[in-house]
Amino acid sequence: MNENRSIVRRRGALVWALSLITAAVLTTTAQAQPVEVDFWHGLTGVNGELLEGYAAEFNESQDQYQVNASFRGTYPDTMVAAIAASRAGNAPHIVQMFEVGTATLMAAGPAIMPVWQLFEDTGVPFDPEIYLPSVRGYYSLPDGRMMSMPFNSSTAIMWINNESFEAAGLDPEAPLETWDDVRAAANAVVESGASTCGFTTAWPTWVQFEQFSAIHDVPFATRANGFEGLDAELMIDSDLHVRHVQMLMDMQAEGSFTYGGRDSNADALFPSGECAIVQGSSGLLARVLREAEFDWSVQMLPYYDDVEGAPLNSIIGGASFWVMTAPGRTMEEYAAVAEFFNFMSQPEMVVRYHQESGYLPIVFGVFEQLEAEGFYDENPGRDIPYLQLTRAEPTENSRGLRLGNLPEIRNIIQEEIEAAFQGQQTAEQALSSAVERGNVVLRAFERANR
Repeated sequence: MNENRSIVRRRGALVWALSLITAAVLTTTAQAQPVEVDFWHGLTGVNGELLEGYAAEFNESQDQYQVNASFRGTYPDTMVAAIAASRAGNAPHIVQMFEVGTATLMAAGPAIMPVWQLFEDTGVPFDPEIYLPSVRGYYSLPDGRMMSMPFNSSTAIMWINNESFEAAGLDPEAPLETWDDVRAAANAVVESGASTCGFTTAWPTWVQFEQFSAIHDVPFATRANGFEGLDAELMIDSDLHVRHVQMLMDMQAEGSFTYGGRDSNADALFPSGECAIVQGSSGLLARVLREAEFDWSVQMLPYYDDVEGAPLNSIIGGASFWVMTAPGRTMEEYAAVAEFFNFMSQPEMVVRYHQESGYLPIVFGVFEQLEAEGFYDENPGRDIPYLQLTRAEPTENSRGLRLGNLPEIRNIIQEEIEAAFQGQQTAEQALSSAVERGNVVLRAFERANR
């Protein structure tokens, strides 16, 4: 019996030892698993591939964190999906939001963790002063605290098909400084048969209203374009805005302007060779490099030379990274987000993304470094977006927009100008209606976020 008891004791000791070993193995395995972070973005094509590649590089650079980057549709689609996920309690850790969603997310309350708080709570070192003022200010509170993480900031520029210009007897290096210059060149291209489309615009509201207003130092909306309060009202029915829409209508009637559709739909008309002049995002570069089979160049956006003070600086577009909260989310997860942001903000990453995508060099010193290294001499025109963005001290009218539900307002403006392009109303009627309908949206946003 003593022998049996001894066997039982030995077996018990063995089971206990094995359980300790198993627990230790499970603990080690659990510790070895990286903290996972879901990252939703809205970049299509080459730019999306680049972004997902950078996330993969971050994952390979260390073994503590895993960022799972996934495309969730266009910027508006991604915004809708992120808000729905937040309401359901399963928001992604990071969502890439286009600049016109800034006011909406700033008003989202506890659904968002501000970037300044992220770095403060996690203790991950970060200096917001590394960003250019025009970029940092767009995504910051009035007191300077950053709400989101800048990444792919762009501005609008003018893309030129050099071969179409030459076929039309035009010098592609001659500057198209004014709208009269653009109209004359577009007419020459079409009349010569060099291209079936002389001029088009991508992102019609961003380029022809938001950028247009900034460059001409006229307000898009009151209250410093929304920066100074939720009670802003649209001002895009001014004489200058009406004049501009009327000119586009006249160009369409004469055949020199082709309406390419909403948002980024007209982007494809440039690398395909269909349109000789396209005004659109500097971030179109990666697609142009991959798809265009002709010689091309870029210029700054045109202006009306009889408008006093024009041209001022253009404004930023693109997107930033927002940190979203969710029930049960741990500090380790937030630390993973902070480390990823720190990785993406390193100057070498900013250099690469600028060179590969056409988005702006948003960190101090990067432009000067590339200029000193001869990058812009070797790649003429790649400095145009930065030079246009920084060519003037921003005014209340040219530092950007912060209006609630701006994506909805953009759609309203597009609906109204489309009706004008189709001959259903005048330019004045289109913009008067856009202001009236857009102000309804602004008042609804104001009531919901007082």
